[in-house]
Amino acid sequence: MFYAHIVVLYILLSICSTNESKIKHASKPVRLFTEEELQRYDGSEEGQPIYMAIKGVVFDVTAGKEFYGKGAPYNALVGKDSTRAVAKMSLDPADLTYDTTDLTESQLQSLEEIFKGTYKVKYPIVGYTSRRVLNEDGSPNIDFKPEDQPSFNIKDEF
Repeated sequence: MFYAHIVVLYILLSICSTNESKIKHASKPVRLFTEEELQRYDGSEEGQPIYMAIKGVVFDVTAGKEFYGKGAPYNALVGKDSTRAVAKMSLDPADLTYDTTDLTESQLQSLEEIFKGTYKVKYPIVGYTSRRVLNEDGSPNIDFKPEDQPSFNIKDEF
């Protein structure tokens, strides 16, 4: 009987240590970004990651540094939520915002296609803008749903 308890204990410890090693090697957890925090990741500082938000989802676009880095053609889009600019395919400073008010159905469809077909496929999600997760009064947004992403584990993230 004692031997059976030792074997069961050994198996349980083995399983726990295997799960623990998986957690230690998991990708970085996602986080919540205020507008001010997101601005720090605009590609202006060498060695710092480059982040861009679309629809309140913050992507690490550092791998596309030639497009988004300092002096690059799409640098205006980074360090902020550029949802409107992506929908309109615009770099106009007035469009560099999260606001989707008065966008056409065609622009909203384009936004969704680019969001799913380009950004979610190509770049890792590193967080969400506080505007997406929280209401203006600071209460939780009950409509918030984390995006699908391999290795995204809500238990580990929040």
